[in-house]
Amino acid sequence: MQCGFVFTEEVLQTTYCDIELDKPKRDAFVYAIKNHYWYQMYIDDLPIWGIVGEADENGEDYYLWTYKKLEIGQNGNRIVDVNLTSEGKVKLVPNTRIPMSYSVKWKKSDVKFEDRFDKYLDPSFFQHRIHWFSIFNSFMMVIFLVGLVSMILMRTLRKDYARYSKEEEMDDMDRDLGDEYGWKQVHGDVFRPSSHPLIFSSLIGSGCQIFSVSLIVIIVAMIEDLYTERGSMLSTAIFVYAATSPVNGYFGGSLYAKQGGRRWIKQMFIGAFLIPAMVCGTAFFINFIAIYYHASRAIPFGTMVAVCCICFFVILPLNLVGTILGRNLSGQPNFPCRVNAVPRPIPEKKWFMEPAVIVCLGGILPFGSIFIEMYFIFTSFWAYKIYYVYGFMMLVLVILCIVTVCVTIVCTYFLLNAEDYRWQWTSFLSAASTAVYVYMYSFYYYFFKTKMYGLFQTSFYFGYMAVFSTALGIMCGAVGYMGTSAFVRKIYTNVKID
Repeated sequence: MQCGFVFTEEVLQTTYCDIELDKPKRDAFVYAIKNHYWYQMYIDDLPIWGIVGEADENGEDYYLWTYKKLEIGQNGNRIVDVNLTSEGKVKLVPNTRIPMSYSVKWKKSDVKFEDRFDKYLDPSFFQHRIHWFSIFNSFMMVIFLVGLVSMILMRTLRKDYARYSKEEEMDDMDRDLGDEYGWKQVHGDVFRPSSHPLIFSSLIGSGCQIFSVSLIVIIVAMIEDLYTERGSMLSTAIFVYAATSPVNGYFGGSLYAKQGGRRWIKQMFIGAFLIPAMVCGTAFFINFIAIYYHASRAIPFGTMVAVCCICFFVILPLNLVGTILGRNLSGQPNFPCRVNAVPRPIPEKKWFMEPAVIVCLGGILPFGSIFIEMYFIFTSFWAYKIYYVYGFMMLVLVILCIVTVCVTIVCTYFLLNAEDYRWQWTSFLSAASTAVYVYMYSFYYYFFKTKMYGLFQTSFYFGYMAVFSTALGIMCGAVGYMGTSAFVRKIYTNVKID
């Protein structure tokens, strides 16, 4: 039975349904009360919470709250406040009939409509001293890393340039006898196309798009207070993602063209559907579990069809436009060095210079700069707090990008200095490994900060955390590669090559 009420009209205690309490239903209520279940409802987008029931002191008898008293505050013709009081404690006895009732009382309020969400915000949590300290700590890390990269690399590169200039002045006999080493030796291979260029360029294009979506959505959230409307953040993210599809096509298509790729239509399809397929695949899998459990989190079939239509009729055409622009405007391989026809053999090097080791270690510092913010984001999403400090999130995004670029540049310099020219995938994966540490942190958060259990809650949590971590990894990898690519092009432009 559905119930409703009219604006400003008070409702006396009214029964809206009766529960035939057989043994399975009583067991379900007892289970919910034992585990402190609570429910959430919305009135005019304002959330209200209530508990299912309570047990007596001995834990032998269980009681259900059957009467919901709603007190709604109005300012003019707007709802600005909602409060719920649960009364009518009824003992759970099998094979009985329990009536569920509600009442509505209206009151005038001085709360302005634009300020009605203020009481749900938690400044003591989000603006805690630790939050400020973490931002300051990350900012100091950025200053340290930028200074370290500037000092070490600039001094080292200056010495490298001086050594290479001295070698240019030697005659051929001295040069043959000289001990040549370092990143200059791989100038004929450093701009060689990466392995699997189709997948690589698709990942870079998708990462650039995710970065642009993150930046735009955070800016919009800072300006518009998206938390005041249910679903507005998700709707904004979907719209911005679809609108920024040309970014994906431009960067992915131009990179694939520079690397000599010829199957550009296939690359465009993979780039366009990489992220949507990952998100939709995970959502549909979790949706089947939600339908099995009759959960309210189940996504309606119409929403699924709408998302598929957005992918085929909006994202794909815009991605095609971006790909064509990227191939024609910046798809020429204008590298500062020629690529040798025969690949240079990669010499043996110490174990910590291997790309696999660099990839594993590359994500530690970027994760260290954001893990406190991850705690606040996880808490707002999984503990149902309203996240509203998007200025913090913008600072963390900027800090993450700077740290990621600095770390990948240092890793790439060491790799090239060991005369290993496989820097494209190494720079991408060393930055993307941040996502592995974020996903590992999500395990800690699940077991120690939440009380989730069961197949549905576990799959829901780890499924969407996998999507979040993967998207974060692709974004960090693209940012790291773009910064490293500019660095590599710069150092090989400034050195004389025979």
